[in-house]
Amino acid sequence: MLKRLAPLVPIALTLALTGCANHAPQPELPLEQPVFSSTDLVEFDEQAQEAALGDFTEDKAYELPQLADSILSHGLSLVGTRYRFGGSSVTSGFDCSGFIGYLFKEELGMKLPRSSRDMINIDAPLVSRDELEPGDLLFFSTAGRNRVSHAGIYMGDNQFIHSSSSRSGGVRVDSLDDRYWSRTFIEAKRALALAPSDSIARHP
Repeated sequence: MLKRLAPLVPIALTLALTGCANHAPQPELPLEQPVFSSTDLVEFDEQAQEAALGDFTEDKAYELPQLADSILSHGLSLVGTRYRFGGSSVTSGFDCSGFIGYLFKEELGMKLPRSSRDMINIDAPLVSRDELEPGDLLFFSTAGRNRVSHAGIYMGDNQFIHSSSSRSGGVRVDSLDDRYWSRTFIEAKRALALAPSDSIARHP
C-alpha cells in the first residue's frame, strides 16, 4: 500500500543498466578509431554521469516515501485512540488536527498549526485529488459552507487515517471513495515538502 520501493529505483536502474551492458552484443570495431584527447574523455564521462543520474539528485522525490511511512506506521499503531476535542496526546486523546500535529512533531520534528483552519493555510504545495501521495494532508468541510472543519492524512489506495469523532471511535482509517468523505473533501497539501533536512537525515 505504501510506496516503500521508491528509494530502490535508482539502485534497480543501475543494476539493469549494468546487466544490459554485460549481455549486449559487442559491435565490430572499425578499422580506423577516432582519437580522443584526455580532456574529451573527462568531459564525456561527466556528461554520461549527469545523463545517468537524471533527476534523482534534483529533489526529495525518493526521500518523501520514507517520511510518509514513518508517520503512517506510527499513526496506524494509534488506531482506536479515543477522540477528544482539543486533544493532542495519546493519554488525552486526539481531535483531527491534534492527531496530525502529534505525528508530524514526533516523527519529523515539524510543528504544524494547531487547528485545521490554520493548517490548511500552510505554505505547502497544493495537490490535486488524482495526484495524492501517502503523507499528504487532506482537508474536509464537514460543517458546510465550504469551510475546513476536519483533516486527515492520506495513506494511498484512496485510504486516509484521521481522528474522526467520539461516535465513530476516534483514530480510524476511512476511504475517500466513501460518499460522505468524497462529498466533503476540499483540497490536499503536501506538508512533507516542508520537512526540515535533519528529519530527512533521520529517515534514510
